[in-house]
Amino acid sequence: MDKEKAFVIWFNDLGLDDVPLVGGKNAALGEMFRHLVPLGVKVPNGFAVTARAYNYFLDQAGLRQQIEDELKDLDTHNIKDLQKRGANVRKIILEAQMPEELEKVIIEHYGYLSDLYFADPDVAVRSSATAEDLPGASFAGQQETYLNVVGPEVLLSAVKKCMASLFTNRAISYRHDKGFPQTGISLSVAVQKMVRSDLATSGVMFTIDTETGFDKVVSIDASYGLGELVVQGAVTPDEYTVFKPTLKDGYRAIIGRNLGEKDVKMVYSGKGGKKIKVSAEDRVRFCLSDDEILQLADWGVKIEDYFSGKHGRYQPMDMEWAKDGESGELFIVQARPETVHSTADKTVYHEYRLSESGGKVLSEGAAVGTKIASGKARVIKDARHLSDFQKGEILITEITDPDWEPIMKIAAAIVTDRGGRTSHAAIVSRELGIPCVVGTAEATGTIKTGDPITVDCSSGKLGLVYKNELKYEALEHKLDQIPKTKTRVMVNIGSPEEAFKNHYLPSRGVGLGRLEFIINSYIRIHPRALMDFAETKKKRDLGSRRLIKKIDELTPGYEDKSAFYVDELAEGIAKIGATAWPEPALIRFSDFKTNEYRTLIGGELYEPEEENPMLGWRGASRYYHPDFKAAFGLECAALKRARETFGLKNIAALIPFVRTVEEFQQVLDTMKEFGLDQTTDQDFKVYIMCEVPSNITLADQFLDLCDGMSIGSNDLTQLTLGLDRDSQLVSGVGNENNEAVKRIIGQIIDKCNSRNKYIGICGQGPSDFPGFAKFLVERGIKSLSLSPDTVVKTLGQIAEVEKDVHN
Repeated sequence: MDKEKAFVIWFNDLGLDDVPLVGGKNAALGEMFRHLVPLGVKVPNGFAVTARAYNYFLDQAGLRQQIEDELKDLDTHNIKDLQKRGANVRKIILEAQMPEELEKVIIEHYGYLSDLYFADPDVAVRSSATAEDLPGASFAGQQETYLNVVGPEVLLSAVKKCMASLFTNRAISYRHDKGFPQTGISLSVAVQKMVRSDLATSGVMFTIDTETGFDKVVSIDASYGLGELVVQGAVTPDEYTVFKPTLKDGYRAIIGRNLGEKDVKMVYSGKGGKKIKVSAEDRVRFCLSDDEILQLADWGVKIEDYFSGKHGRYQPMDMEWAKDGESGELFIVQARPETVHSTADKTVYHEYRLSESGGKVLSEGAAVGTKIASGKARVIKDARHLSDFQKGEILITEITDPDWEPIMKIAAAIVTDRGGRTSHAAIVSRELGIPCVVGTAEATGTIKTGDPITVDCSSGKLGLVYKNELKYEALEHKLDQIPKTKTRVMVNIGSPEEAFKNHYLPSRGVGLGRLEFIINSYIRIHPRALMDFAETKKKRDLGSRRLIKKIDELTPGYEDKSAFYVDELAEGIAKIGATAWPEPALIRFSDFKTNEYRTLIGGELYEPEEENPMLGWRGASRYYHPDFKAAFGLECAALKRARETFGLKNIAALIPFVRTVEEFQQVLDTMKEFGLDQTTDQDFKVYIMCEVPSNITLADQFLDLCDGMSIGSNDLTQLTLGLDRDSQLVSGVGNENNEAVKRIIGQIIDKCNSRNKYIGICGQGPSDFPGFAKFLVERGIKSLSLSPDTVVKTLGQIAEVEKDVHN
């Protein structure tokens, strides 16, 4: 076959070299059909109507000059004029007669597709521009797709509509801004056997975290029905995160699952698709099984590996997938290069911080990106008012679609009521490099046009919209200029999203991963209230009924409420461990004080009131106690799952506030009961927090039972100097720089080093006091674990100290 002259080419005759002939989408489909289907990746068969066919149509019908005349001297910032001219161009194409020989060959190949499946098969008809997926210019998603196309005449109409969609308003505007000639780009059309996802599920998949660029995960979004609503952002999908390194080793590495609302789905109707409500039962359950999540992730990794090899560089991928409700099979229906993080400069780390305390929160949702922006709000609920939008305003709307792109590119930020992180608003915001908050549910009601607001996505997870224009700073760190140090610099992590956000930092592991944030922010319920749920449900008093209602609201889809606690903890632990991989991640078991546990839902039923909680029932003393031992078992189960099911063997346990050697032995025995045993798992490390003076005076006895110590300088300072760090009256008496504190810290560093045991520090002291950090390095500490915002600064200071020490 002479592909240069062909009007139609089958997928199995196409590859990446054919982008000029069939566009990026069709070329990638051909590449997958030829090389990845043999590896087990399922791709529906089909063919491409070539760019030559498109150009033949334009030339034979005499359309090219008409199009150029219509778009001459266009100002894309004049929204009304853009809309009018775009509509005129599309009308010119749609009303033109397609050449008879072109119609004949398309219908002929549709007949061949019938031979493969059944008479008049349902097909998806997708646009594939020849300039699609170029570095720095992603044309993907600017043209139209038509689903459930059945019969020759309907197919020809859909092909022509795809060709006309090369001149949608957003495509015209995008080409103009990127400097591409309006008639210098051709269009190919994919005709692909339809996957009946209207009867099942569909969604998108990235082989990279789309918000932070963390490249060791596969991110999957899934919802019921056809995939259009996920891409449009009209539905909040389920989100799944799979860790690639251990997935490749055969582990069931689903390290994140977030339940989406999934309240509507799109199904077929007589005239295309229609939206229908999802049942309450289906909304509160995940729409993919674990086996299906792992299957998709495995395919995502194979596709990424293949295209990385093909391009000769690491190439994360952006894919669309669908499940056939009739056969139960999964399919990949599109794949293209990810074009935001894969083209970013990896030697520069950008950090955004509010420099004044946040004001009133007007709305919150899922953060897209990690930036901050401020400006005047512009609420637009209808596309007829797009021309009202002014450059530099913040767009507040229910949902965006591709026709909104001309104003999105001049917005300072975007906030939507609906949608998830793979919605249209999110995708465009990433490409534009502006912050976006999606899925707020209420922004168009709580924010008014003209309001001064600040959009804060700096956490990388929760996006906040504040009242007023708050001051913020944008910091740039040159990672390739940061010195290497002999002393290991690690990072302290509270939330899993903080770990993903800070994966760029030049740290060597996580020295302190806290469970308290996960419990407080994601679980919010006392573990014993979850464990006693069934018994509480039998009670008829008002307090019990209220507690049951709260728990049910926070644990949709869970009959076993304890499983919710383990799932949330395991996934949070795994995300922290994943960003450290393969470096160690020291996960500290819960160290809430009784007054803090009482603030959790149901906590007042299980926690005593103590006069001095700081020195009361906390840390190790809880783990073996009859009133908490079973709850500690849930923490052990979560850490065990992260290590053994997810494969994150770099995760170690850190035991806080151990008062006596006997107590530590009881904790180890309790952990063993719950399946965490150093004697049977030689890779499993257990460390203690060195924060009670007895840990130092009896150091040898403690070190006989553990793999080392991590100094908690806050509590150690408090107990050495007799301070109550919660008291304002004595807070200024002393800190880590006090000679008494430094002496005992020096002793434990010497002792651990002499016994070849790990010794590090994870308190705030080294971040707050450069002189204290200097003392630690000079004394020979093995690692300093710092808050993320001080890592870069402290690395330079440590390098200078090490230079002096070694000279």
